[in-house]
Amino acid sequence: MKFARITAQPAFMGGVACIRGLRIPVATVVGMLADGMAEAEILEAYPDLQPQDIREALRFAAEAVLEREIPLAKSE
Repeated sequence: MKFARITAQPAFMGGVACIRGLRIPVATVVGMLADGMAEAEILEAYPDLQPQDIREALRFAAEAVLEREIPLAKSE
């Protein structure tokens, strides 16, 4: 899957995946959503973002999780 709105460059922000070359990490946007912030609140906090950026950040995060094995606590 290609992500047109996600960039990652070793010399920029330590190679962290960011939105469109802005200094806004994908993890920040996804974390805000996870904390219950509405899309409108995120766009207000980061006026350079667009709604499509938020959706692509979620798709990127979903794809990243598929690529890794994440240790979880065993359920009883």
